Amino acid sequence: MKIGIVCYPTFGGSGVVATELGLELSKRGHEIHFITYNQPVRLELISNNVHYHEVNVPEYPLFHYQPYELALSSKLVDMVKLHGIEILHVHYAIPHAYAAYMAKKMLQEEGIYVPIVTTLHGTDITLVGSHPFYKPAVTFSINKSDAVTTVSKSLKDDTLRLFDIKKEINVVPNFIDLEKYNHGFTDCQRGMMANDDEKIITHISNLRPVKRVQDVISIFYNIQKDMPAKLMFIGEGPEKESVELRCKELGILDKVVFFGRSNEIDKILCFSDLFLLPSQTESFGLAALEAMASGVPVISSNSGGLPEVNINGSSGFLSHVGDVDDMSKNAIHILSDNTRLKSFKDNARKEALKFDLHAIVPQYEAIYEDTLAKCLIL
Repeated sequence: MKIGIVCYPTFGGSGVVATELGLELSKRGHEIHFITYNQPVRLELISNNVHYHEVNVPEYPLFHYQPYELALSSKLVDMVKLHGIEILHVHYAIPHAYAAYMAKKMLQEEGIYVPIVTTLHGTDITLVGSHPFYKPAVTFSINKSDAVTTVSKSLKDDTLRLFDIKKEINVVPNFIDLEKYNHGFTDCQRGMMANDDEKIITHISNLRPVKRVQDVISIFYNIQKDMPAKLMFIGEGPEKESVELRCKELGILDKVVFFGRSNEIDKILCFSDLFLLPSQTESFGLAALEAMASGVPVISSNSGGLPEVNINGSSGFLSHVGDVDDMSKNAIHILSDNTRLKSFKDNARKEALKFDLHAIVPQYEAIYEDTLAKCLIL
């Protein structure tokens, strides 16, 4: 198949999953065309089966905000005609599904029919999409898609609750390439991050308020009172300055390492003993899954799709949003006994096996094939 993929080319989970999906599909013999405004961050290799097409948005003084949706729609039309793309897979309802539908209608005028598969990732539904300004457009875009998927059952339930959806929604969870998590790092490299007697606690996010990064600091503060520990803080975002200030106020700034956006996440996770993700909500929790794939147990909230990934009492523990005391207690319970810690690490890795890309990507292939078959009937 010739598949066009539209996504946000950023460090966010949706862009990462879309890029990894395209790369794996290319290895399975499909021709993949990424169509977006920048080369996706994980798209390191352009090959005969992987192509990138940049969407350029001309700037005109007339426009206060540049019309990306129009530029994207036009680019999709051009790329479908030029490369014979058979199906479009768009990640995020707005603006991508909306733009894809406009492209689809323009192509129909020329006798070309290209179906749309829309994957909903979370923010497009629970935050932006449910806003009264956007809700009609999001509802329209979802219902006009030929197939719709969500990355968790929780997000599917939210979508059906918030919007008047007429389409069937398939749950296809996020995935990871477990082969990339067979690390070969040495213990001497761990010594660059912490002393032998220190536990390594890690948090990765875009440091937005929804991630409740102040709770991360509170949990770590309680942990380090009980045992020697270091906190690895990975990411950039609006909460970073307040987090640094809080660490200084608590007198733990020397125990916290701020990496910013790092390309060595796999190395940091390899040496981590515990991962903290106390988010207000997560549509799936890809960061938690990446930690589990590295054999790192997770302390998280029980919000959104997290209970579908982090299994309470097995790969880690779940607590109510904001219950710092319970999260701290569970963290210390795991870390205070090395035998118990090893058991949780082993369980985390086992749970991650369920989300290996070799088990998930064929589900998308089946959806493409089914969607194309239905279009032929029409």
